[in-house]
Amino acid sequence: MTSTDRGRVAAHLAAGDTAASNAARGKAFEDLLTYLFELIPGISATVRNQLDAFSSEEIDIAFWNDGDPNGLRQFDQIILVECKNWSKPVGASEVTIFNAKLEARGRPLGVLVAASGITGDADDLSAAHQILFRALGQKREILVLTRDEIEQLCDTDDLVRLLKRKKLQLAVSGTIYGVS
Repeated sequence: MTSTDRGRVAAHLAAGDTAASNAARGKAFEDLLTYLFELIPGISATVRNQLDAFSSEEIDIAFWNDGDPNGLRQFDQIILVECKNWSKPVGASEVTIFNAKLEARGRPLGVLVAASGITGDADDLSAAHQILFRALGQKREILVLTRDEIEQLCDTDDLVRLLKRKKLQLAVSGTIYGVS
């Protein structure tokens, strides 16, 4: 277990909150997520802001996961992360785009970090929640993390437990909410 530097987390969030442009706001969020994931045992390499061969799609962050028993052992070796540091929930169209990026790359798992969550209702699987549910039928899991959840993390064990609970909740109910 590695403790997170709460001052560093707050500084990244503040940098995003006071950023002069959307690009700077997004970069601050990506910096934060890179910091947090690289603390997890077994995360050994990171690629950021990489375009595909056709220069048509960008992956915000990609992590290599060695599957350390104290880390994300049961997760895919490559974890793609999409960051949305928005003041409003991320809509179905953006979740659909992320799902398509995962599909095009043959990835069974992705993490969408949506500062304000996603649109729709988890109980009736409306709006963006429906996209998460449909992705399951394609054997693809999209885990959604929010800013509130990130702010509550104290150490890597908290992050690993949160991701595992999200993965379990998604498999059981078709949504990533309802996790405690």
